[in-house]
Order: sequence, then C-alpha cells, then structure tokens
Amino acid sequence: MKGHEMRLTFSLIALLTAAALAPQFAAAAGRLNVLFIAVDDMRPQLGCYGDPLACTPSMDKLASGGLLFNRAYCQQALCSPSRISLLSGRYPSTTRIFQIGPPLRSTMPDVVTLPQHFKDNGYFTRSLGKVYHVGIDDPASWSVPSWQSRKPRYGPEGMKMVAARKAEMKRKGEKESTKGPNRSFYAGPAFEAVDCGDQDLLDGDTAREAVGVIKELAGKPDQPFFLAVGFSNPHVPWVSPKKYWELYDRTKIRLPDNQFTPKNAPVFAARTGQDFRWYGNVPKGEMSDDFKIDCIHGYLAAISYIDAQVGRLLAALDDAGLGKNTIVILWGDHGYYMGEHSWWGSKHNNYEGATRAPLILRVPGQKVAGQKTDSLTEFVDIAPTLAELCRLPKSDGFEGRSFAALLSDPRAKLEETALSFYPMGGYMGNAMRTDRYRYVEWYDKSGKLAARELYDHQSDPKENVNVADDPANQDTIEKLSKQLRGLGRIVKPGK
Repeated sequence: MKGHEMRLTFSLIALLTAAALAPQFAAAAGRLNVLFIAVDDMRPQLGCYGDPLACTPSMDKLASGGLLFNRAYCQQALCSPSRISLLSGRYPSTTRIFQIGPPLRSTMPDVVTLPQHFKDNGYFTRSLGKVYHVGIDDPASWSVPSWQSRKPRYGPEGMKMVAARKAEMKRKGEKESTKGPNRSFYAGPAFEAVDCGDQDLLDGDTAREAVGVIKELAGKPDQPFFLAVGFSNPHVPWVSPKKYWELYDRTKIRLPDNQFTPKNAPVFAARTGQDFRWYGNVPKGEMSDDFKIDCIHGYLAAISYIDAQVGRLLAALDDAGLGKNTIVILWGDHGYYMGEHSWWGSKHNNYEGATRAPLILRVPGQKVAGQKTDSLTEFVDIAPTLAELCRLPKSDGFEGRSFAALLSDPRAKLEETALSFYPMGGYMGNAMRTDRYRYVEWYDKSGKLAARELYDHQSDPKENVNVADDPANQDTIEKLSKQLRGLGRIVKPGK
C-alpha cells in the first residue's frame, strides 16, 4: 500500500472509530479525566506480560480491566528524548532532541504539547514526580507548577556512601559534577533493600502526594483533569523497602542465555551506556553471577514497589468515585537490559529490548477489557488517542495516529511500522520495526549510509544475529529500505 493510500485508510478508520466510540463513552458523566502514569526504565517484565516471577498485582488488575499493548515502542530509548517525543506527540526527527539536557522549547518554542492541549481545552493539568525529566520540565504544559518529592532515592546505607564521597571530594578540592561519574550520587549502591515504609522513599512519597491530589480533584466534579504522575524506579539505583525484596526467591532467578553482543552488528551500534558502572558497589571488571542475580532481584523488587504505588493511585480513584469517568494510561518510557547482550541496567541503543516498552490503557465503558493487542504501536500515537477519547479538537501538530479503534477490536492492524532513533559514536541510527523485522540504517557525519542491521523476529526474536549482509536477504533489505525512506523521517548526524 502506498503512503498516501495508507494515510487515507487510517483516517477513515479513525473517523469510523470515533463515530462508534462516541455513544459508548457518552455514558460517562461530563468529560473524561485522565490519570497518566509514567514509570522510569520499566520494561515489560510484569505478570500481565507473562513474566513468571514478577509480582505486579496492581498493574495486572489494571490490564484485566483495560487493554495491554504487546508491541508498543518508544521513539528513542533515552529518558528525556523519549518523554519529550511522547508528551509533544512528535517524532525526534521533528523535536530534534536526541540527548538529555535541552528542553522541548529550545527547539520548538511554540509547540502545543499533549497536556497543554488538554489545558487549552478546559482541563486542569498537573504534574507530580518524574514526568518530563528531573530538572527538565515544560511549565506551559501545566496549570500549576510541577511537584517533586524531597524524599531520598537511597536508604540510610546508600546515603552514607554518598555523604562519604561528598566529604572525600571536599577534602580533595574536587568540584561536584551535575552529571557523569564524578557526581557524588553515584557513590551509592546500584541496589538496596531498606527497612522502611513506602513513603520514606521518593516514589512512595510521590504516591502519597498523588493520592492527596486525587482527593482534592474529587471535590471539583465539574473540573475535568489531566493528572500526570511519574515514578523514578525501576531506574537504577533499585532501592525499595525490604518487604518487596522478600517477595522473591533468588534461587528462582535465572540469568539470560544471550549474554553476548549481537553477532555481525556494527561495533558502534552493539553497545549501550556505561552509567550503571558508575555506582558504588558495581565491580569495574567482570561481574559474578551472584552479583548479576542480585541486580535482577533488586530490579524485580523495584518494579513491585512501583506496582504497589500504582495500586494506591487506582484505589484512590475508586474511593473518590472517579474510576467511572477517568481514563488510566500507564507506560514505561523505554525498554531496559538486564544482562541480555551483556548489557546491564541500561538502554541507549536501537534494539528491541531498548525500544519496546509496557503500555496499558483503561477507558471507562470500553467494549473490550482484559485483552491484549499485537498491533504495532508508537508512543507518538498516545497524544492523538487521548485527545480523541476525551473528544478534544484535533491537534494538527500531533504526528502519531490514534489507536482508539483497538479498544473495540484488539486484532485490528493500524500501523505498518514503529520508528526509533539513536545517535551512537558519531553515527545516527534510524530503526524501523515491522511485523517481522527490525531494520536499521546508520548514517555517518557526511550523511552517507554507513551500515545496516537486519533482525528476523520470526527466527531470531532475541536479535542475536545481524543478517543484513546475508545475500539471501538482499531483496528484503531493498524492500525495507524503500519502506523506511518512504516514511520521510530519516535523520542524519547534524541534519
């Protein structure tokens, strides 16, 4: 199907879906609210995604009443660029933000973001916790200034390690760094089980604040709201109350069977960030299997800690009588590697494990509940979807396509591709996920095509072998290259 024909087809689907869904959601009193839950570095390692160990009853319950997306992809596997893309509804090829640091309006000063679109249409918009990024916000998106918890990420032992590093730096006359390995924060451990209550740490305190805000909003039934709540776990350091560690039997934790980089992949592409190695208790050389298991244990405990906080938010909605007219959407900002391809506690690349992320949507009165969809979905699709479900005027700036039709028919196929981008070693990677393949084109500083990657998910779902140079795949390469270029979003270094 040609590009213009595909767009016309999707537009027709959207119109038909809107007509079908309108009476379905009209039963909700007034306009629908939105509870928008962001979880940092959480890959789809949840019970509802089929993980046999993950203890995630709250998110599982949310999925049982909503729709779970099996193949949802972020547009860049790095916190700030991913969030900026999602919240603006624009691809990184449009935002031009590919690193942590620049705020959205440094490149798009007049952009109207997803929450701003809601605010401009009469919604009260509020941000609590890590929604855009720590230290990088967008005041125009919110009705009132964003709120951040002052509680620590570490427990007492972790804070002691940080304090000791600060004292050492002061003694040596070293300047504190705001980022990078010289920042004293990284003297703390990569994981810590803390004998404390949920609210003694940052994420529990964020949930506490959010519950209070939900109670306040319940007292204003005529004021629709868009409430964004962001959690920092399970981003490393994996610090959570001890009770969440005790949910897991470490003897049942298994290490991945592909602890090697993708074979035949370009050297610059087959790597990830090194920030995990900066933490105080992480070996600088080879990690033992016991230490690796401790890492996975800590990661699972951190997910369960967040799951409990999600449960508090959902319970607060129900207690306040808001569950019947509030959309709940939960997403992780990108994937995460926990030993696969030898990468630990990181993302920072264009592979499946980095770009695939959890996405769960629950809409009051939805026709289909408790099902999963295998339809390819992009995070830029979230903005137009929420706008449509809440019957807001269409924003021409949103570049994704609404997936509201999947609420009625999870088997529908709305997208042919999902795009992701990543700059590595002076090269820019443009990745395209199709139903069967992951195809990547890498461009050098001169703008020339420097390398390709091809992974066949039918025979290699873990992306262990790059088969782009196999002569048997040349017809496939040509077809996918034409398809990628036809999307009109190729990014080259410095372009």
